[in-house]
Amino acid sequence: MTYDPATFEPLRYHSATAAFHDGTDSPRDYLERCLATITEREPVVRAWVVLNEEGAREQADASTERWRRGEPLSPVDGMPIGIKDLLETRDMPTQMGSAAFAGNFPKRDNAAVWALRQAGAVIVGKTVTTELGGPEPSPTTNPFDPRRTPGGSSSGSGAAVGARMVPAAIATQTGGSLMRPASFNGVWGLKPSQGAINRGERQTASMTTHGVHAGSAQDMWLVAIAIASRAGGDPGRPALHGPATPPPARVPGTIALIETEAWGRLEPSSLRAFEQVVAQVEAAGVTVLRRSDDAVVERFEQALVGATEVGSGILAWEHAWAFRDLAADRPDDFSDRAKRFFFDTATRLGAEGYEEALRTRADLTAAYALLGTRADAVLLPTSSGPAPIWSGDVPGEPPVRWPTGDPGFNFPSSLLGAPAVNVPLMAVDGLPFGLQVMGQPGTDARTVAIARWMGEDLEPVSM
Repeated sequence: MTYDPATFEPLRYHSATAAFHDGTDSPRDYLERCLATITEREPVVRAWVVLNEEGAREQADASTERWRRGEPLSPVDGMPIGIKDLLETRDMPTQMGSAAFAGNFPKRDNAAVWALRQAGAVIVGKTVTTELGGPEPSPTTNPFDPRRTPGGSSSGSGAAVGARMVPAAIATQTGGSLMRPASFNGVWGLKPSQGAINRGERQTASMTTHGVHAGSAQDMWLVAIAIASRAGGDPGRPALHGPATPPPARVPGTIALIETEAWGRLEPSSLRAFEQVVAQVEAAGVTVLRRSDDAVVERFEQALVGATEVGSGILAWEHAWAFRDLAADRPDDFSDRAKRFFFDTATRLGAEGYEEALRTRADLTAAYALLGTRADAVLLPTSSGPAPIWSGDVPGEPPVRWPTGDPGFNFPSSLLGAPAVNVPLMAVDGLPFGLQVMGQPGTDARTVAIARWMGEDLEPVSM
């Protein structure tokens, strides 16, 4: 299936609700169309761990009655949503893509899931994740080319929305687990400011955030704000704040173009596509600051050197403590890749190395705050190109480090705790390739508004 951002029609929910009041459409009918698409495409895409079709139909029927009475609980009342299988759900197992958690069924809801139920959303099922949200690939395939990865670790969430199975799904990110699948699957993705959406039981890592994959910017925002307005943010953190309706498109005055250390790994066709978008931004009268002409941008670029290794070390150290005892008791239930990139990395890093990584992160955050005085937002690719083909590790050689794609363009937003939005505006060789808009922490609504302007007013680019 060839992807063209100019013609691809993602599944949307916000534009369907007008017909719910008069009965010409309904949440139940909308759900049935989603389930039909799942039946058609799931054998190849493999986006779901478990589906709760009976429960989803009951939820959709209740929503249908609320809409007909003119009493929806929220704008997402009746919206079919997938939940990444790292988040607990009271009516479905939470197995985290791991043999160590096979059959795990805590029978309680994550804070975000609870909030979505309070808003009337229809919880369709659990989407596939990689092993413990780490680098081990999942069985999910890319909806535009089954030979290619959908990204990790929110592989199922990105693929389910990209395959038009549901209009939105909950994803998470520690390194690049939300943004890269958004790029590879041609969907909108919001990675909010750190702590802006209550993670519930998922508090074990300092850079983990809940976020949203969606077919439209409007649905993306409506889902995120529905959660935050009910469940708040992480303990001690301010919740995502902004309007109850999607922030309108906003033209920025100044944008900083950030290359990052991954720039040299950007595929040539992807670079050309990105530069065409940048040319459109400049033609619209927006000032674009580059490292070659602005000392503050250059200072930030220098601070970013080594960001992937710093972020990987923090991630490994914190994940290793979360799963160390389980891995010691059940070593056969952990992949070689998880052992190597979680536990071995954490051992090499040690407590002193972890603290050094935290100091580096603090320095990077200070450099980014200074950049915020110069630019309304930051612009960079979301990935180093379209989704790569994954055919497995080479026998006799160490496991490939990043089989679900290069996270070099994703670690900055995670390290900085900054909001980031993927805009599905580009295609390379008939595959999605995302544009990333990153803001200062706490500026989520403004970042979404700038991303909307780019997604709605700029011309899609295909190479």
